[in-house]
Amino acid sequence: MMNKVVVTGYGVLSPLGNEMDTMWEHLIAGCSGVGPITRFDVTDQQVKIAAELKDFVPTDYLPRKEVRRMDPCSHYAMAAAMKAAEHAKLDVNRLDRDRFGVSFGTGQGGMVSLTEQLEIFNAKGPRRVSPFCVPMMIANMPAGHVGIHFGARGPNITLTTACAASAHAIGEASRILQRGDADVMISGGTEAGLVPISLAGFSAMKALSTRNDEPEKASRPFDKDRDGFVIGEGAAMVILETLDHARERGAKIYGELLGYGLSSDGYHITAPPEDGDGGVRSMREALRDAGIAPSAVDCINAHGTSTPTGDVAESRAIETVFGDHAWRLPITATKSMTGHLLGAAGALESVISLLSIETGIIPPTINLDMPGEDCRLDYVPKVARESEVNVVLTNSFGFGGQNASLIWGRFTP
Repeated sequence: MMNKVVVTGYGVLSPLGNEMDTMWEHLIAGCSGVGPITRFDVTDQQVKIAAELKDFVPTDYLPRKEVRRMDPCSHYAMAAAMKAAEHAKLDVNRLDRDRFGVSFGTGQGGMVSLTEQLEIFNAKGPRRVSPFCVPMMIANMPAGHVGIHFGARGPNITLTTACAASAHAIGEASRILQRGDADVMISGGTEAGLVPISLAGFSAMKALSTRNDEPEKASRPFDKDRDGFVIGEGAAMVILETLDHARERGAKIYGELLGYGLSSDGYHITAPPEDGDGGVRSMREALRDAGIAPSAVDCINAHGTSTPTGDVAESRAIETVFGDHAWRLPITATKSMTGHLLGAAGALESVISLLSIETGIIPPTINLDMPGEDCRLDYVPKVARESEVNVVLTNSFGFGGQNASLIWGRFTP
């Protein structure tokens, strides 16, 4: 019999705040974390807005020497993991370190370091490149640093499935726990990909909103005037444990991972199929894995990126999977406020889903003035909603047609 997987803690760094309470207050108030880019000069860029991480000081969490040897994506991961471990009251000295693991997702890895070292290489030559260039830029190092910090010697993996990365990381962490290969996993995602080349690249493929004059209104999932997503940055982590282990150490349990589904579109490098077939199959697989009927889902935290094709495909997929229940099902698109954290999005939206279960509040989809064509469902427009929430499904769909759906539930002893 497979182990039950429960959540005993979580931590976030988000464009809406770096503490859980602050982020949640801003979410349910319908605040936007999007604004003008301050990281670098955007004079020549077509897109000049993003959902930046604000007021984050890495030396609040790490010694200055370590900070210099890590990319910001690792800074964010370390801080969020520390917050999650503290929230879970996890005493690592009492853990079996060989059964304590890490599973992370990221879309781009150490893009800040790569960009900086390329500038040094071009200006000063190869001998001036940092010996820490490769450890700073490779995508698995956030998980590596967290494993080193906590002395976690169990499974340690990184997934880079674009915008589905951290959802896949959480799902795979649950599989590791279910089959008995670990007792505790720190899992989630981190992204610090707001650099000039990434902004220009996403802009060149016309994936981003160009609503530069009204940044707080730029991310507008399911709205008829949506014109692309807004890049966000940050990290989110959850502490997952087997139920037996959590009970043994007397941990508070915040929820249960009921189901995990994944699929491939097998269709296109960036666009989903019009009928949302890949999303249909990942959601159905998650429901099958959870052993629940579609009618048992109380809320969906949608992938909802604010792209013209993606939002329609997801809406059609939800209609297909949930049938008549789709018309009664609240669907929130929190990227309207946080922006799109790319590889960290699934983890952040998982934490938000758990908070909805805990508080009975569904955050709104802001900027939804008029639903677009074929966006016909209840997207909780503009104002948060109080509701009994016991089960939440969250979707994450990545470039390359790589999809993940997670189902979170209220824990009942």
